[in-house]
This record gives sequence, C-alpha cells and structure tokens, in this order.
Amino acid sequence: MRNRLKVLRAERDWSQAELGGRLGVSRQAVNAIETGKYDPSLPLAFKIARLFAMPIEEIFSDAESGGEDD
Repeated sequence: MRNRLKVLRAERDWSQAELGGRLGVSRQAVNAIETGKYDPSLPLAFKIARLFAMPIEEIFSDAESGGEDD
C-alpha cells in the first residue's frame, strides 16, 4: 500500500515521534507505515485521515493499482 503520510507529516513540520504521539502509536510504527513495511489497521487509518482532515483514499492507495494515471 502506498501512502502520503511522510509528505503530510513534513508539511506540518512534525517529527515521526510527534505524529506517533498524536495517533497513540510509536515512532517506529509511524516509520514502518511511511516506508511501506506495515499497513495500518483500519481504525488507525481512519484516525490518520481524521487527523489530517482528508479522506483515507487521499492518504493511502493500493500499490497494485499503480497510483495516479499518467
């Protein structure tokens, strides 16, 4: 699963630890999600979407779909 979490976090000048604190997860969990090593649970994905005030689909996308059309 691809995601824009790192970009969204950087736009707000938040560290991984700060984002983790806002989400109730560890800095390591944030890093694993950002690097694609771990897909968040559905409740965590909803929490992330609410935090950034965006639909889940704008943050996460299916890696197999190839992302945006060229």
